[in-house]
Amino acid sequence: MYLDNYRTDDYHPGASNFKQILWFFIGDFLVQTPLIPLARFKVFILRLFGAQIGQGVNIKPQVKIKFPWRLIIKDYVWLGEKCWIDNLAPVTIESHVCISQAVYLCTGNHDWSDRNFKLITKEIYIEEGSWIGASAIIAPGVRVGKGAVLTLGSVAVNTLTPMTIYTGNPAQPVKIRKLIQ
Repeated sequence: MYLDNYRTDDYHPGASNFKQILWFFIGDFLVQTPLIPLARFKVFILRLFGAQIGQGVNIKPQVKIKFPWRLIIKDYVWLGEKCWIDNLAPVTIESHVCISQAVYLCTGNHDWSDRNFKLITKEIYIEEGSWIGASAIIAPGVRVGKGAVLTLGSVAVNTLTPMTIYTGNPAQPVKIRKLIQ
């Protein structure tokens, strides 16, 4: 690799430099800080910076979001402590999804076959009723099907089938999820 040749010429973060600086120095701090535990305040700040967020969203302390203007969260979603949404590309989280503590959603990677370490970004889409277990990782381009579960510490590198429980690295299906009424 020739990292001195690395360029992001064809990538844009989706906001002006001024908005990015405001987010970095003010907004990001206000969302991450454990000194302000109020989820409604955090939702207000994220919306102020362009996130689309529904009702009843619960955001725990120390949640990190790279670019709120590339984030869509529907209704009654939980974001656990130290969750990191590294959204160089859009991230959509449908309603009634639980993102547990220390989950990492990664939308960017590099082309290891490119001498200049080209940046590759792909969106992440998490469908309704899914549960992402603590310390799990979701790779760029992954779609989590409706009601799927990614267990503790697992790594999703491919699409997860609806109503299926996945575990491991890389995540593999282990059984069908059945909900009790």
